[in-house]
Amino acid sequence: MYGDVPLHAQSHGESFLALAANRFGADGLYLLDEPRRRCRSPGRSPLLAVVARAAKSGAQFVIATHSPILLAAPDARIYELDEDGINIADYDDLQTVRLMRGFLDAPDRYLRRS
Repeated sequence: MYGDVPLHAQSHGESFLALAANRFGADGLYLLDEPRRRCRSPGRSPLLAVVARAAKSGAQFVIATHSPILLAAPDARIYELDEDGINIADYDDLQTVRLMRGFLDAPDRYLRRS
């Protein structure tokens, strides 16, 4: 149990967040593959807060993600993998960030393409 509710009584995302909040700590190395799929809370990102807090304590993370939210982690070094190989990328230059901004600016433009 992590917290007041047993893990098996929580949703998949809630149990993952409870586990992360209680297990991610200083001096750890954590490898996560698309963790946002487990945590679909619109309007907030408790996973980002858990990762940021653990990283500030000395933990290190390698996170494979397309999530603009997780990619915005403070002091993150972002590596982009594409046909040219592996390159360090700026947050604002990432395709996933540009697509999300474009959609939020004009969702009707994307709906017309479908």
